[in-house]
Order: sequence, then structure tokens, then C-alpha cells
Amino acid sequence: MQLTDFKALTFDCYGTLIDWESGMISALEPLTSRVRDNLSRDDILQAHARHESGQQAQTPAKRYSDLLPTVYRRLAEEWGVEVTWEECKSYGRSVKDWPAFPDSADALAYLKQHYKLVILSNVDNESFAASNARLGVAFDAIYTAEDVGSYKPADANFEYMLNGLEGLGIAPGDVLHTAESMFHDHAPANRFKLASCWIYRRYAEEGFGATMNPGDMPHYNFRFDSMADLAEAHRREVSR
Repeated sequence: MQLTDFKALTFDCYGTLIDWESGMISALEPLTSRVRDNLSRDDILQAHARHESGQQAQTPAKRYSDLLPTVYRRLAEEWGVEVTWEECKSYGRSVKDWPAFPDSADALAYLKQHYKLVILSNVDNESFAASNARLGVAFDAIYTAEDVGSYKPADANFEYMLNGLEGLGIAPGDVLHTAESMFHDHAPANRFKLASCWIYRRYAEEGFGATMNPGDMPHYNFRFDSMADLAEAHRREVSR
């Protein structure tokens, strides 16, 4: 199997193209700075993953920017900090400020010359629009949790995407699902028998950070530590 075997790259955005962990840590600072116990970066991210995943399962139709305030409140309760609802809502609006990984825009610009580029994201349309401006590329299709009415790793999100891609003339065998999260992306990609590429942004760190532990590790077909490495591997293939 080679990268050049595929016609479309379907991307998770947050954690893969957008550095959501750094964005979360920065936006949570007004809360974490008031916690008495010393919280490590991974303590914060793992707690966030737990509350976010639970809330997404409880309220799958809620927009991501409206769901994050509840996550913020749950974290405050867990850590014994009093917060106002306005502070919670401010966290929900922070997604637009989360930075892109430095290599994302250039890698996407290169890959756009060779593939259809597609987003399958757990955020809402307004939040993604702000992130898309940071990525600087016109995606061929964008599918969000707001569109679907549920959150990955639900099968409905992948079914929705594959139905949309069929309308663009892209078959499942033409798709390389490209993502960091084993929990949100690679596990369901396995269920749908999609080839997948792991962008292992956390290669220098332990654990799963802002994503839940997937349990048994899913299968993947390619692994790169960055989007730049993926683009370079493609360049090497086409130059042979």
C-alpha cells in the first residue's frame, strides 16, 4: 500500500491540523490558575477528555461551542473552583483562537495538488470556519458534528461522510482517513474498513492527552509524526 493509491484524504481537524491541546491549556488558564492542587498538563487534558466525551454522549445534538461551557463547569466542580456561567461560555467561544500546528497549512497546500481534502470534525460550523482560515486551504467537503447531530466515534459520523463522498464520486477504497485520535477516528475507521494514517502529534509524550484511551489499539496503515512528514513521504513516492 502506498500513499499514492488514494484519491481523498479525510481529516480529523482538532489534534491533527489544529493544536487543540495548546488551545485548551491556554483557554483553561483562568480556571486552572485557581486550582489549589498542582495540575500537570496531562492532568488537565485527561480530565477534559473525560468530561467532554461524557457530555458528547449525553447531548449528541448540542453544538460544540455550546457543549464546552458545560465541560468547563464540570472541571470547575471537580477541582473545587467557583465559576460564573459567563466564564463558562467564554471557554466555549475559545475554539476560534486555538492555533494551527506550524506545518499544517504548508502540508495541506501541497497535498491539495494530489488529493481531494475532506474534513470530518467534532466541532460546529462556526468554530471550524475560524480554524479553516488558519489552515489556508479550500477543503473539498466539510462534515461537522453539527451537520450530523452526533459526535465521533459514533458510526453516524462516518456514515454521513461516506454518503457525502459517494456523491463526489469517491468510494471508500479511495479514502485514507488521516487523524491523531485513536479513540475518535482510527477505531471507527477500522469498523468501516477504511485505510488510515496516524499523525502521531504526541509521539514525544505518554498517554492520549485530550482524547480518551481507545482500549485495544486500532490498526493503521501509515504513521507519521507530523503533517510535514506525511507530505514529504508523498513527495518521495511521486519522485521515484
